Amino acid sequence: MSRDTAVTLSAIAHSFGDLGVLGPLELTVARGEFLTLVGPSGCGKSTLLRLIAGLVPPTAGGIVVDGAPVTGPDPRRGMVFQQPALFPWLDVAANVRFGLDEQGVSRGEGERRAADWLAAVDIADFAKALPATLSGGMAQRAALARALAPEPDLLLLDEPFGALDSLTRRDMQILLERVRQHTSATVILVTHDVEEALFLADRVVVLSPRPGRIVAEVAVPFPHPREDALRLSTDFLAARADIEAALAASRAVSARESALLPG
Repeated sequence: MSRDTAVTLSAIAHSFGDLGVLGPLELTVARGEFLTLVGPSGCGKSTLLRLIAGLVPPTAGGIVVDGAPVTGPDPRRGMVFQQPALFPWLDVAANVRFGLDEQGVSRGEGERRAADWLAAVDIADFAKALPATLSGGMAQRAALARALAPEPDLLLLDEPFGALDSLTRRDMQILLERVRQHTSATVILVTHDVEEALFLADRVVVLSPRPGRIVAEVAVPFPHPREDALRLSTDFLAARADIEAALAASRAVSARESALLPG
């Protein structure tokens, strides 16, 4: 694997019993790239992220991250889920510091990193608050800070803004675009939101309906950092239309194939 390649997926496929949910597919992700995965519900996007994280093994194929085969979870791979999953008995700072404590990072260094990342995600004033007192957006900011505090090489984001209202979701997208400037991590984001995928990514990968296969890849030409006004530009709207057309075409092919199956 090239030193410029962070992730390599080789003939990856996954099934739950007799139900094939993903692949086979091939994919490489460059070091420092922000990649987004879009596709219809049930196409295996979140499953693919869990395979890369090492939370479950693939049914077939292999995954290599930074030159090493994935055989299980690794602190160099951080993950943020749709629900923040903060520990309710720990305050925000202790939640952010938790992974660092588990890795044996000194208390002083852990507190420094937690404070830095809480400031980066704009909730430094809530360091001593318990998760139950936070809004959904604030809780996801804390979850993002917790994932970034160990300084992972690879950050995996599984619909992290999916449960938020539209205004908070847009605020979080702008925050993530800004926070990205503070890390050299490779990022893979799963989302149903084409606009979100395009606003954040360097490349958008479109998956087919189950079993998910790659049907299109769109290189995003816009430089970082990106401003909210980009969403209204002609080039942005054209790129969004291309991705939506690829999704629609994939669904149509899947529907035709299903109609040919014996009933």
